[in-house]
Amino acid sequence: MRLYLASRSPRRRELLHQIGVEFDTLAYSEGPYGHFETDETPLPDEDPVLYVERVTRAKAEHGEVIVRERHLPPRPILAADTTLAFEGGIIGKPVDQADATAILKRLSGRTHRVLTGVAISFQGRTEYVLSSSQVHFRPIDDEEIRHYVLSGEPMDKAGAYGIQGRAGLFVEHISGSYTGIMGLPVCETGELLKRFGWKF
Repeated sequence: MRLYLASRSPRRRELLHQIGVEFDTLAYSEGPYGHFETDETPLPDEDPVLYVERVTRAKAEHGEVIVRERHLPPRPILAADTTLAFEGGIIGKPVDQADATAILKRLSGRTHRVLTGVAISFQGRTEYVLSSSQVHFRPIDDEEIRHYVLSGEPMDKAGAYGIQGRAGLFVEHISGSYTGIMGLPVCETGELLKRFGWKF
């Protein structure tokens, strides 16, 4: 069995390979069917859990539109979205280096939640799961933050860090799914795939 991955994330590709799932990346271009990543702007006062589900489902369901419009072989579409919940708000990807620096300073010495939603859409049916993990950062000094931001690693990641990269140095404790924090919780994803007939 094979699916479409509606994500450009190399981490999600790596994790699907890890569990033996064959897939093709659902590439897109500019134009009417070129935006399956959808608008990830949170709604006013949107709850982080509801936000992650809304965006993840939208990505998967729009992937089905792309498959139909491009006359691609019908297969399930898997989409995921990761965000941070902190102090009642949502922290997504930083817009620039100054934003990344500010985010990391806020997270320093504190605990935050990493929410990763996974959705699969196929033949008009969408199933969804959520992975919620707690991450505690040790205190991070300004020089460490500056060096990390200059590395470029934070710029395409929710919360301005990747746990599998240099930011692993900041993580004092986690409770939950390491792969969920990376961007694709393999346990929950495997259970979701079983609902669509996958055998592991």
